Amino acid sequence: MINANGPRTGRPAIQASRGMVSSPHYLASASGQDALRRGGSAVDAAIAINATLCVVYPHMAGLGGDAFWLIAGGAARGVEAIEASGPAARLATHEFYKANGHDEQIPMRGPLAALTAPGAVDGWRLAHERHGKLPWKSLFADAIEYARNGMAITRSLADWLVTDAPILNGDKDMARIFLPKGRPQRDGERLIQADLAKTLAFLAEHGPREGFYEGPIAKEMARSLEAAGSPLRLEDLTNYRARWSEPISSRYRGYEVFQLPPSTQGFAALQILNLLEGYDVRSWGSDTVAYYHHLVEAIKIAFADRDEWLSDPAHVDIPLARFLSMDYANERRKLIDPVAARPFEAIEPGIRHGSKAERQAPTGDTVYFCAADSDGLVVSNIQSIYHDFGAAVIAGDTGIVMQNRGSFFSLDPSHPNSLEPGKRTFHTIIPAMLMKDGKPVLAYGTMGGEGQPQTQAAMLTRIIDFGFNVQQAIEAPRWLMGRTWGTASRDLALEARIPDEVRRELRLRGHPVKTVDAWDGTLGHAQAIRIDQESGIYEGGADPRGDGIALGF
Repeated sequence: MINANGPRTGRPAIQASRGMVSSPHYLASASGQDALRRGGSAVDAAIAINATLCVVYPHMAGLGGDAFWLIAGGAARGVEAIEASGPAARLATHEFYKANGHDEQIPMRGPLAALTAPGAVDGWRLAHERHGKLPWKSLFADAIEYARNGMAITRSLADWLVTDAPILNGDKDMARIFLPKGRPQRDGERLIQADLAKTLAFLAEHGPREGFYEGPIAKEMARSLEAAGSPLRLEDLTNYRARWSEPISSRYRGYEVFQLPPSTQGFAALQILNLLEGYDVRSWGSDTVAYYHHLVEAIKIAFADRDEWLSDPAHVDIPLARFLSMDYANERRKLIDPVAARPFEAIEPGIRHGSKAERQAPTGDTVYFCAADSDGLVVSNIQSIYHDFGAAVIAGDTGIVMQNRGSFFSLDPSHPNSLEPGKRTFHTIIPAMLMKDGKPVLAYGTMGGEGQPQTQAAMLTRIIDFGFNVQQAIEAPRWLMGRTWGTASRDLALEARIPDEVRRELRLRGHPVKTVDAWDGTLGHAQAIRIDQESGIYEGGADPRGDGIALGF
């Protein structure tokens, strides 16, 4: 039976027996719930959610981005994983960027930042072919409606429009769509994306290949991007295929935790849990100095290996088995001083790659969402255009905002994440799935680049070690160790709801404490669905730091 021992929250956990969805925008959650009510599967619901998010959350999601899936329960074969991340274009070489005046770093915005094929739509295709029940065309009605006739701008989008107005003004089509009155629109004003509505309608009618990667949409994307200076070409789109993948896993308190393999940072999330497995986390208490201190120190250790090694495993031989072994965790745990913080830069990776290249800290904007259906199929899904508004480039008259995920490639040839044509870059986005006795127990995840493994660890420990329900775990005070949007230093950002004395003691232990808002959206928008396999009840939660809700029926 699902129960909760944690604190009261601002909203209840949602419980239902036939289906559940959760996303960072209420209209997207409604699209997913509608798909379930019409007899759709959790995969149908996830596609409907994502399509709507591409319209209503254009700063965090879009057809021009990548995605990763975990699917379990129902008719799934164990835990299934989809990697829908596009590789670098055939022309994306060091020489190409040097010829364009960039021999040290790929630009973070603009056409030169749009250098990887968008993978998300072909991931929809793979999932729908195996687990879809509803017709493909029927999954896009809401998204088309909101793009064509508009939807009310919500708080998160309004805030980012103000922040990114200078960036949006750098591209005439971005400015035309997102600053239609010559200024950032505010909460409640209507955003219309007519070009995107036409693209979504064509995609719905013609399917993912002809409707996106091989037909007129692809040709217009390729034409406009080439004209603007991007290395992406039509063949990069037509040759792209998402792929089924083998997930990676580790154990925590008798549960099996699943993540995507590299090129995602999923193994860092598992390493954090391996380090915590050696402690009696429950004895610390859920909002104590010991709790925050030990989790932050474990995060630093896992990130040292991540930053040293993470890249496309087809190009870099990552010692993954060693990193995920409990023997390795037992050895690395000795680095944690129970009363003193170790400086981030002082933690060496456990295994050297050999490169002395400076590591970049990942950032990124993302949407995480999850769905579960009446057959027990559960989806954990994450989709992103990387930075807020991606590359800040619209692909011609398609209305598609292109991702800038490839801007994270290094132009240092010795770096493990060095740019190569056809290579997949270091990915921050990681959906997670918790299993018990071969059955899904929890689908969970969050947006937030560097913060994703951290918030996942917070959610899991609060649910498993402290008995919180999913809403309590999502609403509990959050932290972020590392860099986030635009920051140059690695701070320990703590929400102001964390007690003053806890923040003071962490500072005295040597942590670079920075207090942020009580409910700070830059620390992630998390969602989760927990499954009680005995009663068949789903429990859903959504993050008040975003604009989403969980809906069941």
